[in-house]
Amino acid sequence: MTWRRLRALWIACLLVAGAAAAALPQEALQAADLQEADLQEASTSPQQAFKLIAAQSIPPDAGAQWERVTLPHIIRWADSAQSPSPVWFRLAFERPSTSTGPWALYLPYFYGGGQVWLNGRQAASVPESTQRLRVRWERPHLLLLPDDLLRAGRNELMVRAVPAFGEGGLRFPRASIGPMVQLSEVNDRRFWWVQVAPQTTVVACLIVSAFVLFIWWRRPGEVLYGLFGLATALWGIRTLTFVMQVIPVDRWELWRLVYLGATGGFVVVMAVFAMRFSGLRHRWVERALVAYWLVGPAWLLLQGPAGEGMVNRVWTAGLIPIGLGIVGVSFWTVWRQRTWVSAVIPAALVLATLAGVHDYLISWSPGMVDRVWPGWAGHRLFLLHHGANLLLLAMGVLLSLRFIQTLTSLQQLNESLESRVADRERSLSANYVRLASLERQNAASAERQLIMREIHDGLGSKLFTSLSRVERGDMDSRQIAESLRACIADMRLALDALAPEDHDLRTAFGDFMFRWQTELSAVGVGAAWTIDVPEHAPGVPPHTTLQLLRIAQEALTNIAKHARARRVCLSLQQIDGLLRLEIQDDGIGAAPARGARGRGMSNMRTRAEQLGGTLEVRQDAYGTCVALSAPANLSASSPGLEPALRGMPIPQTREA
Repeated sequence: MTWRRLRALWIACLLVAGAAAAALPQEALQAADLQEADLQEASTSPQQAFKLIAAQSIPPDAGAQWERVTLPHIIRWADSAQSPSPVWFRLAFERPSTSTGPWALYLPYFYGGGQVWLNGRQAASVPESTQRLRVRWERPHLLLLPDDLLRAGRNELMVRAVPAFGEGGLRFPRASIGPMVQLSEVNDRRFWWVQVAPQTTVVACLIVSAFVLFIWWRRPGEVLYGLFGLATALWGIRTLTFVMQVIPVDRWELWRLVYLGATGGFVVVMAVFAMRFSGLRHRWVERALVAYWLVGPAWLLLQGPAGEGMVNRVWTAGLIPIGLGIVGVSFWTVWRQRTWVSAVIPAALVLATLAGVHDYLISWSPGMVDRVWPGWAGHRLFLLHHGANLLLLAMGVLLSLRFIQTLTSLQQLNESLESRVADRERSLSANYVRLASLERQNAASAERQLIMREIHDGLGSKLFTSLSRVERGDMDSRQIAESLRACIADMRLALDALAPEDHDLRTAFGDFMFRWQTELSAVGVGAAWTIDVPEHAPGVPPHTTLQLLRIAQEALTNIAKHARARRVCLSLQQIDGLLRLEIQDDGIGAAPARGARGRGMSNMRTRAEQLGGTLEVRQDAYGTCVALSAPANLSASSPGLEPALRGMPIPQTREA
């Protein structure tokens, strides 16, 4: 946005603000000024009256020293040697003989209360301050005049006005007398502005402040929300002065302290908010503002109720420069940021500041207001609470826009993160597929390497050795047949262990024992075996099955060749991921370190270590027991097995 457009927007904002400012007093003026076109038919608003300062509770005689005054009238006790006292006002009005319906007295304000006498008799009263209660009526009063006291033609009205407690003067409005129907409309309009609107403001401010302060409590870093919530709460408390019109005496001084603290606190918090919103943060300025805030209540606390007038006149006047400073900071923000958002706060601040200056002049220098706008000060319509409401509304809108913008940014960030996470998931999924494929290829390659190693170290080695002996003529036909049968057995062993796709240990071990039962029977050894492997047990890797069968083959070979046993029992168990193989014979056993048998026992221990297990050999008078314990799920890629498969040759089975 260019500066020319921003300037045009700012002028438009000022015009709207001016229109709103003009509309508010005009509406209020209509509520207080009686709309002469509507009242000239019957009602009247005397501009002249007589006054008499007298404390008596009954009307003074007509021969007393009455003084002619112009309404509205102000008496300042601080400007005279007299002390505050009730004042009697005498007014005369005409009631047309053709007028019908009830008549009433309309008083736009009647702060201290008092009495109304019509033609020498009391017609109505408004409660006054007592020793137990303090009253300050902000609301208008519409007092019904009894028909039996009214006369056709000239009537005389006397009003006893009592000074409001704590004020150094008395203000009496320009009263209106006329038909109840006409005056009710005027009374209702003013009642809405000075009573209903403040009540609505109090409720709205307290609700909004609780909500915003809760946000700030949950998000302490959002200082602007905290300041806005505090300002809204303070303004709601300050507006209670238009709602709480009857207060007990023992709580009056406390209430005035709270009122002054809320008024000054609102201005100070608004100043800090404007600075923080503009990006300015000077601690010494903020501390000075807080110190000035505390001066007013402390001054009133020291002076007591008698010093309230001076505190209001001097200390409250010091809040005006602070308000002007807020406006200056806001204009500086507009100049620096040059956005329409930054122009909203200054426009509302201008209205609120002008309303505050207006209210101060209405209270303490009404003559200055009358010189600019004759007759306006007498209506005593205060605009600050309306201007402050507009300011708080503007602040709330800006913070709401900021909150929405933050949520939008978070949503965009979440969408970006979700997109990036989805891309990363797809990448990880593709990598996982590639890794799974590589793992399958590696597993197949490992299986092939294992088969090739088994063929090379087992079957290939035996065939090569047998061929060499045959070429040298060291083997006869029987030995050649035995060697070929051993090669075939070794090949079958490898096929049993590596061929099944489901890694069924029970099937491989059963096939292994079915072949060995024939060979053991040929040498006179009876064989029995048991398999205790659960049906739902996880499959055993092929290399584990192969090594287990190799150990069983080595043990059975030793039994068949050297043990002279008549019976052998094999037991295979799988319990909690642990394999246990026991081979028990009733033979004589043999020395473990002697010749080929020693190498066979060493090969069995080596294979057990490759499985990550242990091999135990026990001999007693009843025979020999070979017991193997090893984990069932040790993979070929396990740290303990990989070096063994890569760096250590698989031991050869001793030839028969």
